[in-house]
Amino acid sequence: MEFLFADWLGTPLWFWLSFAGIVLALTAFDLGVLHKEDREMGIGESLKLTAFYITVAMAFGAWVWATKGADLGMKYYTGFFIEKALSIDNVFVISLIFTFFAIPPKYQYRALLWGILAVIVLRGAMIAAGAALVEQAYWVLYIFAAFLVFTGIKMFFAGDHDPDIAKNPVVRWISTHMRVTKDLHAQHFFVKVPDDKTGKMVRAATPLFLALVVINLADLVFAVDSVPAIFAITTDTFIVYTSNIMAILGLRALYFALSAMIHRFYYLKYALAAVLVFIGSKIFVSDFILGGDKFPPVLSLAVTFALIAAGVVYSLWKTRHGEDAAPQLPHDEIRP
Repeated sequence: MEFLFADWLGTPLWFWLSFAGIVLALTAFDLGVLHKEDREMGIGESLKLTAFYITVAMAFGAWVWATKGADLGMKYYTGFFIEKALSIDNVFVISLIFTFFAIPPKYQYRALLWGILAVIVLRGAMIAAGAALVEQAYWVLYIFAAFLVFTGIKMFFAGDHDPDIAKNPVVRWISTHMRVTKDLHAQHFFVKVPDDKTGKMVRAATPLFLALVVINLADLVFAVDSVPAIFAITTDTFIVYTSNIMAILGLRALYFALSAMIHRFYYLKYALAAVLVFIGSKIFVSDFILGGDKFPPVLSLAVTFALIAAGVVYSLWKTRHGEDAAPQLPHDEIRP
């Protein structure tokens, strides 16, 4: 049993195995018990399930705090809150993707589940690569920090531009090089259909598969912001990965509540922009102003939480009567 205590990426292997067990158990419970059948999730159920995932994430953070110390425990919570807040923008894009491909709500949950399983692997690869870079060259953190500051400033002044999914090169490539059915086939990603020329049964992708591919591509784009943001808080690979994944695991539950009222969080993007600028600036402050002393984790968490909370409260207050809400999506202009 000694191998369980062997160091792997700076953390004993049994920590990683414990986390993997939690993720597998949550996924099995979610898909195998709560959602055996494809059905639409109501807002009430979505909020309850979201509260459950947040509770699990908070409890996991308490375990990290108790076993790895208060410093890393605080950094885990900071990373979790940042990733959770950044995922709200992801929810809006996912909603656009499902609308474009005309995916009914009862099939969206299963597509989100498989998308998140892919995210767990893709985020792991990105975080491992980032950790290797930082370990070999600390100055990479300065690049991450500068990128976060630039992204935050750009986000603050950028207007609202919906992504043109029809022009997505991956969607166009798949549509050109693969057989894609015009209609959905329940929850299936691939089905067998008769060939137009020979009449033989051939395998073809469905619009649900295309939606899944685009969702994962969208997450890769969002990860370009979120992964450097957490590396700016800590370079501990275990904390970076677990805080990311714990926030993402509850995204599919949160999606159904937020997608119904995403316009109420219109001004949150400005708070997220401020968070990115703060996190990026923190590295330069620590190294060049504080003389290498660590930026207090408690203060970092407090500022992050305050900015996000202010963005949520201000958004809800400004849109309480419907005024100044986010522009509504022109559904009649979006067709698969």
